[in-house]
Amino acid sequence: MSKETFKIEASVRDDLGKGASRRLRREGNIPAIVYGGKKPPVSLTINHNELLKHLDHEAFFSHILELNVGGETDEVVLRDLHRHPYKNTVVLHADFQRITRGQKMRMNVPLHFDNREESKGAKAGGVISVIHNEVEIECLPRQLPEYLTIDLADLDVNESIHLSEITLPEGISIPELALGEEHDVAVVAIHPPKVEQEPEEEAGEEEEAAGGEEEKGEEEA
Repeated sequence: MSKETFKIEASVRDDLGKGASRRLRREGNIPAIVYGGKKPPVSLTINHNELLKHLDHEAFFSHILELNVGGETDEVVLRDLHRHPYKNTVVLHADFQRITRGQKMRMNVPLHFDNREESKGAKAGGVISVIHNEVEIECLPRQLPEYLTIDLADLDVNESIHLSEITLPEGISIPELALGEEHDVAVVAIHPPKVEQEPEEEAGEEEEAAGGEEEKGEEEA
């Protein structure tokens, strides 16, 4: 797990409802909630721009965060983020979940694909198709990785890499695989290059069409 630390300052929100949330957003804040652990859920207010700065880091989405509420700090993960329908830089609401040290948790982490251009399939002209950009894992909080790496160097055309073929660090598992072989889906594949229609064929079709027009003209004459 990365040593990078993300700290979020928040305050307890007592004024609830849609109207209150709209007022918060006009003031440059957003509504949020934290839940889980052995504490009750708490409605929060977070500064929008401060949160937006964190969202520029990929690690923020798969990292243990420090949430400071009134001087009391909880370790949390980001569980959900509601953005504006067409303004991606506008966040409407955030959900955080407290973690418990020593208790396994599930989390979606990004997949990084190494050696794309150097892969056998890419060198042969194949097209790399990323099917899944992230995967759900289960592990202890201290084992949570920022991402998982998949090496494409040996992947050839018409080949794919499945969940079961991902190299996992010690203590990490993929819950989906416990559901059966049909859940061992591909996450990346290399397809053959698209074959364009040969110019000769197109020219032949044009000649046939031209010949047909000539014959028609002769019949009319």
